[in-house]
Amino acid sequence: MSAQPARTAQPVPTEAKDHGLVSASVRQAVSGNVLYEKRPVKGADGKPVAGLYNAWITLNNPGQFNSYTTDMVKGVILAMREASAARDVVAVVFTGAGDKAFCTGGNTKEYAEYYAGNPQEYRGYMRLFNDMVSAILVCDKPVICRVNGMRIGGGQEIGMACDFTVAQDLARFGQAGPKHGSAPIGGATDFLPVVIGAERAMAACVLCEPFSAHEAYFMGMITDVVPALKVDGKFVANPLVETSRMTDEFGRFVFGKQKTGDALKAGQETMKRGTVDLSMLDEKTESLCTKLLYTFPDCTTKTVEELRKPKLEAWNRNKEDARAWLALNMMTEARAGFRAFNEGTKETGREIDFIALRRALAANTPWTDDLTESIQPGAKR
Repeated sequence: MSAQPARTAQPVPTEAKDHGLVSASVRQAVSGNVLYEKRPVKGADGKPVAGLYNAWITLNNPGQFNSYTTDMVKGVILAMREASAARDVVAVVFTGAGDKAFCTGGNTKEYAEYYAGNPQEYRGYMRLFNDMVSAILVCDKPVICRVNGMRIGGGQEIGMACDFTVAQDLARFGQAGPKHGSAPIGGATDFLPVVIGAERAMAACVLCEPFSAHEAYFMGMITDVVPALKVDGKFVANPLVETSRMTDEFGRFVFGKQKTGDALKAGQETMKRGTVDLSMLDEKTESLCTKLLYTFPDCTTKTVEELRKPKLEAWNRNKEDARAWLALNMMTEARAGFRAFNEGTKETGREIDFIALRRALAANTPWTDDLTESIQPGAKR
């Protein structure tokens, strides 16, 4: 028998390929008010683990409740891609700056002043928005939504695209579309039925009544909730909502519902005495990241991918039709609704005259500039 040739060892690559979409310098130039930071992941002993990180992606527009502009949407896409490709990243933390809001959705000033009446431009914007949601849903790392404040409208939608949610209990959740000239088809109508069931999803999306972090936890929408109000040096649960398993006069659970009457007044007084402290939120977020550290990375990614499928399948089935409808809606109800929200005041309100609109449409009035003007807050009728 002839001798077999000696096998040579597989060469070890000297430099790893960069699988990111763009370089860090390009991402920073494009990102607008989106911060990207790698923070050391903590081990079970609470100490930073050398060489391993969590990627923190922060919406940094607190003056407008972290609503995302067109440039910020681009920034989130690029940041998610960078975190997804980073070999040394264990998990992604997606959050907002400050303690008032995680995100309240698209920037209504930009919507009202640029996209309203420009369906072709809004269609281009919605391509970016869809890519942002998809970037979250296909990230190769678990994504944790750290809810530091309100998660409303499009903010709720990008939050639900995440895999886990940890919230401070003063936060409010909800949709706003039908109240302000849109439909919550940027993810809410896809994700909510999967997460909380069809009936509750219907109420949340159509009625647009916000609900507390405690209600969100009770419904199974979020992973965990922690107090954020400190009174006399101690954390207390949100004093404005019912946090015990009480029932009303009809026997219905009122857990997480806003208090009324004297109980609400007492809660408001407690709020005045306290200060907001998000240290427990940070601890809970870091703790979740630590739990993820002690898992097989590929097994975790596969598990996350499988569990995302119900949301991802609904999203992919509907996102293009939703994009087209939302663009055309910028000529009618969205044009009126976003203007009302942007131009309205505390005195006039920020919603259109819904009765006047319904009466006009019942009388077969066409959508014209005159109709849009006539239903704006404070318009003379």
